[in-house]
Amino acid sequence: MPINAVIPEAPPTIATLLGWNPQPVPILPLIGVTLAVLYCWGIFRLRARGTKWQGRRTASFLFGCGLLIVVTGLGIEGYGHKLFSVWMFQHLTLSMAIPPLLVLGSPGRLLLRTAAHHGAGRILLIVALSGLRSRAARIMLNPGVTIPLFLFSYYGLYLSSLLDIVGSSWIGHIAIELFFLASGLLFIVPILSTGPLPVRQSNIGRFFDLFLEMPLHVFFGVIVMMSTSPMVSLFAYPPSQWGIDPMTDQQLAGGLAWSYGEPIALLIVIVFAVRWNRDEARTSAVKERRIDDAELTAYNQYLKSLDPQR
Repeated sequence: MPINAVIPEAPPTIATLLGWNPQPVPILPLIGVTLAVLYCWGIFRLRARGTKWQGRRTASFLFGCGLLIVVTGLGIEGYGHKLFSVWMFQHLTLSMAIPPLLVLGSPGRLLLRTAAHHGAGRILLIVALSGLRSRAARIMLNPGVTIPLFLFSYYGLYLSSLLDIVGSSWIGHIAIELFFLASGLLFIVPILSTGPLPVRQSNIGRFFDLFLEMPLHVFFGVIVMMSTSPMVSLFAYPPSQWGIDPMTDQQLAGGLAWSYGEPIALLIVIVFAVRWNRDEARTSAVKERRIDDAELTAYNQYLKSLDPQR
C-alpha cells in the first residue's frame, strides 16, 4: 500500500505552518533527532574525561538539527507538497542554512575525540577514516562535482519536468529533500570544515567557489519571478479552500530564491574571511620563527668560526 502525504486542510498561517502535522514516516525529523542525540552523547563523553568543547560549536550543530526537525516535521512539510513558496523555503533551508550550521559544529572532530580506540569505537573510526580517504570522497568533495550538483538542485530540477516526475510521490518528495541536504553539505564541507579532508583547497580556491555560487542562485530567483506560467505542475493547483493564487505563490517562491541565501552567504563569507586572516597570521608567525632560527644558527656558526677551539 503506497504511503501518502498528510496535507493540512486549513489555509497556511504561521500557526498552521508551525503546528503539529506529522507525516506517516518522518524520516528527516528522525535524522535530526538522531544527530542531536549522538552529538550530545559525544559532548558528555568529552566532559566526563575533563575535556572542554566550544559552546558555539554545540549551539551551531543543535540549531541546525532543530531547523531540520522544524522544516520537515511540522506543518511546513505538509504545505510543501502543494505550495511552491513553502517548498522553496524548505529547499533553501535544507541546502543553504542547515549544512553550514552542522559543519560549524565540527561533528567529525568530535567523533575523532570521543570514539574509543578499541572494540566498536575502533571499527567506527576505521570505517570513517577509510571513507574519508577513499577515492569516492575525493571525487564527491571536488569543486568540479560539488558546484554543479548544488546548481543542479535549482536549474536541473525546476527548469525540467524532473521535479514533477519524482516529487509526485511521497517517497520521491522525501528523496528530493535528502538530495537538497546532501548537496548542500557536499558544497559547504570543503569550504568551512576544519576537520580532516581527503583534499583541502587553498583559501583562494574556496573563496572563488563561494562567489561563483552566490550570483547563480540569485539569477535563478529572477527566472522564477519573471515566469508568466506555472513552472512546476505539482504546485499549479493548490487546494481551493486555501484561496491561494498559484502564480502569486510562485512569485513569492522566486523572491525567496532571490533573497533568502544572501544573508547566509554573507555570514559564511565573514566566517571564512576571519579564518583566512587567522591562517595567514599563523603562517606568517611560523615563517618569522624559521627565519629567526636560521639567523640564530648562522650567528652561532659565525662565533664558532672566530674561535675554532670553542
